Amino acid sequence: MSPTTHNHFVDSALLALRPTQMTAGFAEVALKRREWAGLSKRARKQLLSSHWFPAVLGPRGRNYIVDHHHLGLALHEEGVERVKLMVLDDLSYLDQTIFWRVMEQRNWVHPFDATGKRRSYADIPARITDLADDPYRSLAGMLRTAGGFAKDTSPFAEFLWADYLRPHITRTQIRKGMETALREAQGLAKSPLARYLPGWSGATVAAPAAHK
Repeated sequence: MSPTTHNHFVDSALLALRPTQMTAGFAEVALKRREWAGLSKRARKQLLSSHWFPAVLGPRGRNYIVDHHHLGLALHEEGVERVKLMVLDDLSYLDQTIFWRVMEQRNWVHPFDATGKRRSYADIPARITDLADDPYRSLAGMLRTAGGFAKDTSPFAEFLWADYLRPHITRTQIRKGMETALREAQGLAKSPLARYLPGWSGATVAAPAAHK
């Protein structure tokens, strides 16, 4: 989501931002915190000035972020209070029901819980600090970082991968060792069954031509 002349930019309190998803991968949040801790003061300032949170202005003048939930949670836990927003659209004139329908039509909301079950829009947390942990989202993020699939601009791409991995790898496996679970996920990522997923980098083998 690159800035355009149609966007406008504002400063916001981090905890005033409304999520558009129900979960986050807490292991990925922890990784972002470690990355932040390793930055100098100057690098931190540059990161905050260059990482605009894409947002939509919704009913009652609330800003709903449509990406960077993990970064936002990590920054909050590191004591950052304010961030910059890139406002993609002003939908504040819509009532709440129509607002969420438009958000879904534009792929700007992901109302699914930590089990992959669809929930009501009303169940989406009011603050990023209320996001639930989905270990499969963490696993999907690690899988992408490890080259299991290509980074894709499709909205909520990692969540689609998380849902693909969910029936194949148990939570117990993840709790016992993320590295072991990651190796299994890398094998699953190459399967032709995953070819519908964004960023899939497996190879399909064409059927041999029939001899006449």
